[in-house]
Amino acid sequence: MANLDSIFHGLSDPTRRAVIVRLAAGPAPVSELAAPHDMALPSFLKHLKVLEAGGWIESDKAGRIRTCRLKPETAKAAEGWLGQQRSLWEARLDRLDAFLTNQTDEG
Repeated sequence: MANLDSIFHGLSDPTRRAVIVRLAAGPAPVSELAAPHDMALPSFLKHLKVLEAGGWIESDKAGRIRTCRLKPETAKAAEGWLGQQRSLWEARLDRLDAFLTNQTDEG
């Protein structure tokens, strides 16, 4: 599993997020993934390399066709970290709310 920095780096670009969304519907060849993006294939392949390094996708080659597929466990790792952060901030906001309510009641 990739580290969190690599995982979130994969999400930091709209092209890569679009690839992830597309692959959520199922595996696809690189040519299909690249088609909606207005960039040269070498530039697009750099995005796929970032996604592979981040653990978001894996690929295999059959003949001349490279097919990519999503690795859902990476999304679960990101979701786990975000869930921890959400819990932390909700607890902080609850304490702030209690403090402000207490200040208003005393004032």
